Amino acid sequence: MTDPIALFDTHCHVDFSHYADDRDAMFERMAAAGVEGCVVVGVDFSHINDLRALSEMRSNVWFSVGVHPNHEVEVEPSIKQLCELAAHSRCVAIGETGMDFFRHHVAPEVQEQRFRTHIRAAKAMRKPVIVHNRDADSESIRILQEENVSECGGIMHCFSADMETANAAIDMGMSISFSGNVTFKRNEELREVAAMVPDDLLLVETDAPYLAPVPFRGKRNEPAYVKYIAECIAGVRGVTLAELAARTTRNARARFGI
Repeated sequence: MTDPIALFDTHCHVDFSHYADDRDAMFERMAAAGVEGCVVVGVDFSHINDLRALSEMRSNVWFSVGVHPNHEVEVEPSIKQLCELAAHSRCVAIGETGMDFFRHHVAPEVQEQRFRTHIRAAKAMRKPVIVHNRDADSESIRILQEENVSECGGIMHCFSADMETANAAIDMGMSISFSGNVTFKRNEELREVAAMVPDDLLLVETDAPYLAPVPFRGKRNEPAYVKYIAECIAGVRGVTLAELAARTTRNARARFGI
């Protein structure tokens, strides 16, 4: 008899229009796959009503509030504004925020100040910060250290960097969350990192609708597919899927306070 699994998708965007035609069915597939909950992550304030509505309609959905580092906005978010939006009972984190040098829609100095604002709001609200880091490892770590992120804790979302960066984040008590790219054939180094993260700081996510894992690479992602990410990581860590699922779900609930 196969042990039951209970997974948790710590980062998805199922409020996006990609799911307009089958959102209810998508949630049914999520439940059928053994995914007991998910956090729908904010990327700007225009989606806030959708995030609230999803979390209020479904007891297994929570949300976060934030402005993505590469989203252009007319007015930069303030600590006060973030705190007011994050006061909702179903909001469990601040973000996603961080540094992204892969695309250059927003100037680095603007990204940095926005990042600092989010961390300060997270500390004020005593909620974790969800960090987006793309091609900006040293900058992201420096800012997290300077802002003393250990006061609120957080998650290195869709971790794609090296072990040195992972260790720097781990030293600050940050959780390390892996997405579908850990299953890609060329990402052996990333799987080596996934094998080494401490048990209590390991998380899994889909980042849906993006980065679908093998065998769905190139297609629309969804929370049900977090199982394939967990299977991959369980393999490199030498544990069963059920063990990996139980550990990462326990970690997710502890990190988000749910």
